Amino acid sequence: RIKQEWNFILECRKKGIPQSKYLKNGFVDINEKNLDTHGKNPQLKKSHTLSDGVNKEQNKFIFQLSGEQWTELPDSLKEQIYLKEWHVYNTLIQTIPAYLALFQDLRVLELPKNQINHLPAEIGCLKNLKVLNVSFNNLKSVPPELGDCENLEKLDLSGNMEITELPFELSNLKQLTYVDVSANKFHSIPICVLRMSNLQWLDISSNSLKDLPEDIDRLDELQTLLLQKNKLTYLPRALVNMPKLSLLVVSGDDLVEIPTAICESTTGLKFVSLKDSPVETIVCEDTEEIIENEREREQVEKEFMKAYIEDLRERESTPSYTTKVMLSLQL
Repeated sequence: RIKQEWNFILECRKKGIPQSKYLKNGFVDINEKNLDTHGKNPQLKKSHTLSDGVNKEQNKFIFQLSGEQWTELPDSLKEQIYLKEWHVYNTLIQTIPAYLALFQDLRVLELPKNQINHLPAEIGCLKNLKVLNVSFNNLKSVPPELGDCENLEKLDLSGNMEITELPFELSNLKQLTYVDVSANKFHSIPICVLRMSNLQWLDISSNSLKDLPEDIDRLDELQTLLLQKNKLTYLPRALVNMPKLSLLVVSGDDLVEIPTAICESTTGLKFVSLKDSPVETIVCEDTEEIIENEREREQVEKEFMKAYIEDLRERESTPSYTTKVMLSLQL
């Protein structure tokens, strides 16, 4: 039943069907009429026709590339410095060339699910960059020059599996509102992150955190904090002092101390404790294959969590906290 509902929700989202159309009292209404009605909506088709011309014009400034046949970026790309967006995904590309610095109008750099093993220092020349997504690559570090991208608003480094620290220079990114460093090897929240004064979303799940800094409440704009799949044994009371924190997700298996004030918070905080179910590990001689399986599992879990969080936020009534929700995903 759960799998059926999950597939139905994904299909609805692909077709742009609003959640209000397939949710009733917080439960999924699996009704094919929802899909059919939306697909036959003449008003929707009309709006699509009107927007075709606009989309065609916008696409002139967007570069897209995908497919495992690509091992490097095409040479012709360096001549298109007017581009505003790069979308490169599911390729075997390992390096981003230094001529990236020429793309002064670049706003969006989406490079997920490739084989990129480092970012060039020239990325710091992109003063107008707003979105950087290098999730699920092979990065082990981040260049300090990234701190020069003063207009960056969204940074996604998730799923690289090997990043252990962020350079202090990233403290300069005062416009950042979204940071995702999940599925890496952080042992603590980086100091630079604690100095990102406008941060609203922080996902540092699936790392090696054992505790949280006592001054975490300096992130006074933070609204969502995802901490599940770490090794936290307690939560600091400072979390109650974060006025805008509305969603806190942790794994409850190792927690031995949770301040009562967090569960009984009057600030509208939704505290969710997930049971971090152990996943059976298959012994394999090929280390790369193990890492790839972990990446795939993390991708599935992230999609699940995003859907879960959206659903939790959009319900008319939600519990103040949830205890021991079993998550078991197996590929």
